[in-house]
Amino acid sequence: MDSILFHAFNTCDVNTSRSLFTEDLEFYHDAGGFTNYAQNVNSILQRCNNKELKVRRELVKGSLEVFPIHDFGAIQIGSHRFYYAETGQEEKLDGTFKFVHIWKNTNGNWKIARVISYDH
Repeated sequence: MDSILFHAFNTCDVNTSRSLFTEDLEFYHDAGGFTNYAQNVNSILQRCNNKELKVRRELVKGSLEVFPIHDFGAIQIGSHRFYYAETGQEEKLDGTFKFVHIWKNTNGNWKIARVISYDH
């Protein structure tokens, strides 16, 4: 599921991105604060509508850990890098950060219910 999330993020597939979050999403970002589902979708739309800046997310190989949560879903922990490229410029590494995703499984339908993004 994370590869689908990464692909949707990197290609600005807003519909897929939006479908991967529960409507009661809670997103905690150590530098940016708390956002809910609507705020998170709005942030994705703003990023994807910005034609002057491209953002790419990349999983740090070997960093991903996944643990089941009985009768709920799974905890996913890892590190990812973000790259930025302004129009006409080369892509630059912004940084390597850590994340925790709490995935909820409802009848085989996996969605992220909680996000913790930290170490910025």
